[in-house]
Amino acid sequence: MAIETSRITGDAASILPLSPIAFDGLFGWFSPGVLRRGIVLCGTHGYEQLSAHRPWRGLAEGIAATGCATLSFDYPGVGDSGDAGADSVEAWLRAVRRAIRYLREEAGVEDIVLVGLRLGGTLAALAAEGERIDRLILLAPFATGRAYLREMTMQSRTIGRLPDGSPLPQEVGCLTVGGFHIGPTLAAELSVIDLVKAERAPAPDILLLGAEAGGLGPRYAALGARVTTRPFSGLAALVANPLYAETPDEAFSALIAIVAEGAQPRLAPTVALPPLPADPIEGDGWREEPSRFGRSLFGILCHPRDVEPARPMVLFVNAGTNVHSGWGRQTTTLARRLAAQGYLSLRMDLRGIGDSPDRPGGASPLYSLDALDDVRAALDHLETVRPDPVVIVGACSGAYLAFQSVCREERLKGAVLVNPYCFDWNPADDVDSVIRNVFRNASTYAGLLKQGAAWRRLARGEIRVGAIARAITQAAIGRAINRLAVVFRPRPAGGTVAQRVAALRRRGAHLHLVYSSGDRGLAALHENVGRSPARLARRLGGPVTMIEAADHDLSTVAAQARLAEGLRGLLGRFK
Repeated sequence: MAIETSRITGDAASILPLSPIAFDGLFGWFSPGVLRRGIVLCGTHGYEQLSAHRPWRGLAEGIAATGCATLSFDYPGVGDSGDAGADSVEAWLRAVRRAIRYLREEAGVEDIVLVGLRLGGTLAALAAEGERIDRLILLAPFATGRAYLREMTMQSRTIGRLPDGSPLPQEVGCLTVGGFHIGPTLAAELSVIDLVKAERAPAPDILLLGAEAGGLGPRYAALGARVTTRPFSGLAALVANPLYAETPDEAFSALIAIVAEGAQPRLAPTVALPPLPADPIEGDGWREEPSRFGRSLFGILCHPRDVEPARPMVLFVNAGTNVHSGWGRQTTTLARRLAAQGYLSLRMDLRGIGDSPDRPGGASPLYSLDALDDVRAALDHLETVRPDPVVIVGACSGAYLAFQSVCREERLKGAVLVNPYCFDWNPADDVDSVIRNVFRNASTYAGLLKQGAAWRRLARGEIRVGAIARAITQAAIGRAINRLAVVFRPRPAGGTVAQRVAALRRRGAHLHLVYSSGDRGLAALHENVGRSPARLARRLGGPVTMIEAADHDLSTVAAQARLAEGLRGLLGRFK
């Protein structure tokens, strides 16, 4: 994540690192810097920002290291910011303008540069109108809101598919892209945006990175701005997928040099600023605070307003490489709803994910038992907050980690596992190959082909028969090899999965499993615990929640509501 750049040394270096802040209900990361120039980073939105989160943070760190005052932030209703003004273009523009004022007031900067990515570039250009902005840097902006909506519509057809490979059904009047929802009101606000209709240049100096967007460069030049255009290589790898997002090193390194070029030191820089007072981020029944714990791990504590004794606390771990706010921001939403019902929670980032530091050697935390150390650090931190029991919640790779954690940590009194691919990781498996394998198992397809709709899709050529056949064959071979390998592999600590589940129940710990109907992780459940619903319920101490018409990430509102219902049911068992 860190970007190579020249660093200021000596006393000044102590005030350069980014620190979490909150102002006017907005959450952000701020460095006061030592130069007269301040940089506001306007991220993009939704699924694209979920993908770009960690590289974007690395860009902020690289800029802060030059000595420029730096501020990146979440828009209202996004990430860790408050919910007031959610899904409102006007509220997002007010947030950009408030960030500009914050830099001027708290860092005392004289020059302001806005850097905007994709939709964030569009918002930065709009917000700059009427503000005294010295430079505007737009990274592949959308010239119109309609262009943005068209692209999101195309993305919605390929992101978050159902287990059978079909597109996720769109909710009426709503566009869902990677779990993020664009409702009709927001779509209407976006559709009227047209930067080319600007009547004055938003800044005297404008840099456009990426392909020319709808005549934006010529328009700004005609309005008197100095416009420079440059290519933006690496854009697709930055915003296309959270699991495989890559930092466009060349473009970001050049951008860091550009924003810092010619910046002058403040006449009397403050060497050691005290921690800035943070306005609380709060809502109906909840308030939040950023937390550092363990080896500089980061998380957000979500407190209930009315604390009830002996209520269990909830620890959310990352699903895949999604930042702690979660796929479609569902973890933030769920944490706040739980707080309104009296439950405290911590949504954390493991090392190598989100806002926590890298793991040694830059290794991936997915399906690594090293991540257990991070979970223990979070439990240690929660012990300093309240002495109540803790329930851990994880999805996909996070569900694997949650199961391994609850089996090893008696401080954990329960776990909610959402679509776990496996309970024990086979070291012979390649993590990347497994993640990319999106095909369902043979029994799932056998059941699917009993449905008339599936035959009609098959006739239209919408089901990839050859690919499915290859996947089924490979899966069958893989299962046979795995069964043979089990004979020679050392048994996991605690015995088989069924034995560990039984041990958890004897110690009074509760498990609740949630699956999308047809999810590929069901094969591991059936192989290790049982096939019939009655046997599963008997061994687990309760039924498995099966969610119909849901993708692996539970992108729909209905699927997320079922998850919340299951979690509340588990928490209620501790009363």
